[in-house]
Amino acid sequence: MDLIRGPLLLAASLAALPALAQEKFIVVASTTSTEQSGLFGHILPVFQKKTGIQVRVVALGTGQALDLARRGDADVVFVHARSAEEKFLAEGQGVRRFDVMYNDFVLIGPRADPAKVSGGRDILDALKKIKAAGAPFVSRGDKSGTHLVELDLWEQAGIDIVTEKGPWYRDTGQGMGPALNTAAAMSAYILADRGTWISFKNRGELAITVEGDKRLFNQYGVMLVNPAKHPNVKKDLGQAFVDWVVSPGGQKTIAEYKIGGEQLFFPNAK
Repeated sequence: MDLIRGPLLLAASLAALPALAQEKFIVVASTTSTEQSGLFGHILPVFQKKTGIQVRVVALGTGQALDLARRGDADVVFVHARSAEEKFLAEGQGVRRFDVMYNDFVLIGPRADPAKVSGGRDILDALKKIKAAGAPFVSRGDKSGTHLVELDLWEQAGIDIVTEKGPWYRDTGQGMGPALNTAAAMSAYILADRGTWISFKNRGELAITVEGDKRLFNQYGVMLVNPAKHPNVKKDLGQAFVDWVVSPGGQKTIAEYKIGGEQLFFPNAK
């Protein structure tokens, strides 16, 4: 009996090998905004159908996503913090950075608007008013691209938020969706990317209070992690993903992602 079963098990194992070999996948370290907005759920099935490559997304703040890639635990990074991305490249961690798409940040706040900023277009003026009023403000606090932009805006407003924040300022250490949930529960102001805001369902009494300031431009970039530094990087499969998202087909797929007829991301690969 065992003499028969042994060869049968071996044959079954060998038959399974081609199926395992055909399973092609890459790991993409990306931001919570690209996942929580639903973008990946829209574009990845199209990419997999075209190439046969599965994409496993690890959604983190941009700083954490880049750190994951620095450890060699991702094949591609798809993030939105230009200065952090350029530092990553300067370290030799990435091969080449490509612009992929953009949207913008918006200041979300309670409809009651205790800081009296609603309808404005000057984000720096709005932040000054929020601090002066001691109005609740929720920060991602997670070294994400959004958090880095927020910190830079406080600095541009002449406010050292590290030393000047008080009980009104809440660090969450959370992704965009959970941070928005916190803001909704607290009736607080928060800086959010427009894509996640459009897809956010638990708005409560929150609404866009400030938008349209050129300082709120939000650019996304993509890079292959450097296989010369991390030999386990799937160079060809990862490059196939990079090439696709900046190709006319990938750009068209990104542009087609809409919620309620509203486009969330605008392709701008060169």
